[in-house]
Amino acid sequence: MIKLDRILCPTDLSDFSKHSLRYGCEFANRFGAELHLLNIVQDVVALVPEPGMAFPAPGEYMQDLEKASRDALEQLPEADWLRDVAVFRDVRVGTPFLEIVRYAKEAEIDMIVLGTHGRSGLAHVLLGSTAEKVVRKAHCPVLTVRPEGHQFVMP
Repeated sequence: MIKLDRILCPTDLSDFSKHSLRYGCEFANRFGAELHLLNIVQDVVALVPEPGMAFPAPGEYMQDLEKASRDALEQLPEADWLRDVAVFRDVRVGTPFLEIVRYAKEAEIDMIVLGTHGRSGLAHVLLGSTAEKVVRKAHCPVLTVRPEGHQFVMP
Protein backbone atom coordinates (compact mmCIF):
# COMPACT_ATOMS: atom_id res chain seq x y z
CA MET A 1 0.00 0.00 0.00
CA ILE A 2 1.15 3.52 -0.74
CA LYS A 3 1.86 5.50 2.40
CA LEU A 4 1.63 9.26 2.21
CA ASP A 5 2.47 11.02 5.47
CA ARG A 6 3.53 14.41 4.10
CA ILE A 7 2.14 16.13 1.01
CA LEU A 8 3.62 19.33 -0.40
CA CYS A 9 1.47 21.80 -2.33
CA PRO A 10 3.63 24.62 -3.67
CA THR A 11 1.50 27.63 -4.56
CA ASP A 12 2.06 30.87 -6.38
CA LEU A 13 -1.28 32.01 -4.90
CA SER A 14 -2.93 32.07 -8.34
CA ASP A 15 -6.20 30.44 -9.35
CA PHE A 16 -4.18 27.74 -11.13
CA SER A 17 -2.49 26.74 -7.89
CA LYS A 18 -5.77 26.82 -5.95
CA HIS A 19 -7.05 24.13 -8.28
CA SER A 20 -4.05 21.90 -7.49
CA LEU A 21 -4.35 22.74 -3.79
CA ARG A 22 -7.79 21.18 -3.82
CA TYR A 23 -6.23 17.93 -5.04
CA GLY A 24 -3.57 18.14 -2.34
CA CYS A 25 -6.22 18.65 0.34
CA GLU A 26 -8.16 15.63 -0.84
CA PHE A 27 -5.07 13.42 -0.77
CA ALA A 28 -4.23 14.72 2.72
CA ASN A 29 -7.77 13.97 3.89
CA ARG A 30 -7.82 10.45 2.46
CA PHE A 31 -4.37 9.48 3.74
CA GLY A 32 -4.48 11.47 7.00
CA ALA A 33 -1.29 13.17 5.84
CA GLU A 34 0.29 16.46 6.84
CA LEU A 35 -0.26 19.19 4.27
CA HIS A 36 2.69 21.49 3.57
CA LEU A 37 2.00 24.76 1.75
CA LEU A 38 4.97 26.53 0.21
CA ASN A 39 5.21 29.85 -1.58
CA ILE A 40 8.38 30.99 -3.28
CA VAL A 41 9.16 34.68 -3.59
CA GLN A 42 11.45 35.01 -6.56
CA ASP A 43 14.43 37.19 -5.79
CA VAL A 44 14.11 40.33 -7.92
CA VAL A 45 17.86 40.95 -7.81
CA ALA A 46 18.35 37.94 -10.08
CA LEU A 47 15.82 39.32 -12.57
CA VAL A 48 17.07 42.90 -12.95
CA PRO A 49 20.43 43.67 -14.57
CA GLU A 50 21.04 46.69 -12.31
CA PRO A 51 18.93 46.08 -9.22
CA GLY A 52 19.97 49.33 -7.53
CA MET A 53 18.23 51.28 -10.27
CA ALA A 54 15.06 49.19 -10.32
CA PHE A 55 14.16 49.40 -6.63
CA PRO A 56 15.34 52.04 -4.20
CA ALA A 57 15.37 49.55 -1.28
CA PRO A 58 15.33 45.94 -2.56
CA GLY A 59 15.67 44.55 0.98
CA GLU A 60 12.51 46.29 2.15
CA TYR A 61 10.69 45.33 -1.03
CA MET A 62 11.54 41.64 -0.55
CA GLN A 63 10.50 41.77 3.11
CA ASP A 64 7.14 43.25 2.06
CA LEU A 65 6.71 40.50 -0.54
CA GLU A 66 7.52 37.80 2.02
CA LYS A 67 5.06 39.27 4.53
CA ALA A 68 2.33 39.47 1.90
CA SER A 69 3.01 35.84 0.94
CA ARG A 70 2.84 34.69 4.57
CA ASP A 71 -0.44 36.56 5.07
CA ALA A 72 -1.91 35.03 1.91
CA LEU A 73 -0.78 31.51 2.90
CA GLU A 74 -2.58 31.88 6.24
CA GLN A 75 -5.83 32.15 4.27
CA LEU A 76 -5.26 28.78 2.55
CA PRO A 77 -6.77 26.27 2.19
CA GLU A 78 -10.44 27.11 2.26
CA ALA A 79 -12.11 26.00 5.49
CA ASP A 80 -14.19 23.14 4.07
CA TRP A 81 -11.33 21.55 2.09
CA LEU A 82 -9.61 19.83 5.04
CA ARG A 83 -10.65 17.53 7.89
CA ASP A 84 -8.36 17.16 10.93
CA VAL A 85 -5.14 17.52 8.95
CA ALA A 86 -2.03 19.31 10.19
CA VAL A 87 -1.06 22.20 7.91
CA PHE A 88 2.44 23.64 7.72
CA ARG A 89 3.14 26.87 5.85
CA ASP A 90 6.45 28.30 4.65
CA VAL A 91 7.68 31.10 2.41
CA ARG A 92 11.11 30.98 0.83
CA VAL A 93 13.08 33.32 -1.41
CA GLY A 94 14.80 31.95 -4.47
CA THR A 95 14.25 30.10 -7.71
CA PRO A 96 10.87 28.33 -7.49
CA PHE A 97 11.79 24.85 -8.73
CA LEU A 98 14.98 24.74 -6.66
CA GLU A 99 13.23 25.80 -3.47
CA ILE A 100 10.38 23.33 -4.02
CA VAL A 101 12.80 20.43 -4.52
CA ARG A 102 14.94 21.57 -1.57
CA TYR A 103 11.92 21.88 0.76
CA ALA A 104 10.61 18.47 -0.31
CA LYS A 105 13.93 16.87 0.55
CA GLU A 106 14.34 18.69 3.88
CA ALA A 107 10.78 17.95 5.06
CA GLU A 108 10.87 14.34 3.79
CA ILE A 109 7.82 14.94 1.61
CA ASP A 110 6.16 11.82 0.20
CA MET A 111 4.35 13.49 -2.73
CA ILE A 112 4.26 16.91 -4.37
CA VAL A 113 0.99 18.17 -5.87
CA LEU A 114 1.75 20.99 -8.27
CA GLY A 115 -0.36 23.05 -10.64
CA THR A 116 0.65 23.83 -14.18
CA HIS A 117 -0.18 26.99 -16.04
CA GLY A 118 -0.89 25.08 -19.23
CA ARG A 119 1.38 27.26 -21.33
CA SER A 120 2.51 26.00 -24.67
CA GLY A 121 4.47 27.22 -27.64
CA LEU A 122 6.54 30.38 -27.29
CA ALA A 123 5.30 31.17 -23.76
CA HIS A 124 6.55 27.78 -22.57
CA VAL A 125 9.91 28.27 -24.27
CA LEU A 126 10.39 31.77 -22.87
CA LEU A 127 9.07 31.21 -19.35
CA GLY A 128 10.08 27.61 -18.86
CA SER A 129 8.10 25.24 -16.71
CA THR A 130 8.57 25.09 -12.97
CA ALA A 131 6.39 21.97 -12.88
CA GLU A 132 8.52 20.24 -15.52
CA LYS A 133 11.73 21.00 -13.62
CA VAL A 134 10.24 19.78 -10.33
CA VAL A 135 9.14 16.52 -11.98
CA ARG A 136 12.68 15.97 -13.25
CA LYS A 137 14.50 16.85 -10.02
CA ALA A 138 12.23 15.77 -7.14
CA HIS A 139 13.10 12.72 -5.04
CA CYS A 140 9.42 11.79 -4.63
CA PRO A 141 6.38 11.38 -6.90
CA VAL A 142 4.94 14.59 -8.36
CA LEU A 143 1.31 14.96 -9.36
CA THR A 144 0.81 17.78 -11.84
CA VAL A 145 -2.66 19.25 -12.11
CA ARG A 146 -3.74 21.10 -15.21
CA PRO A 147 -5.83 24.26 -14.95
CA GLU A 148 -9.53 23.70 -14.47
CA GLY A 149 -11.33 23.70 -17.79
CA HIS A 150 -8.05 23.38 -19.71
CA GLN A 151 -8.51 21.62 -23.03
CA PHE A 152 -5.81 20.20 -25.25
CA VAL A 153 -6.10 21.68 -28.72
CA MET A 154 -3.99 20.37 -31.56
CA PRO A 155 -2.06 23.14 -33.33
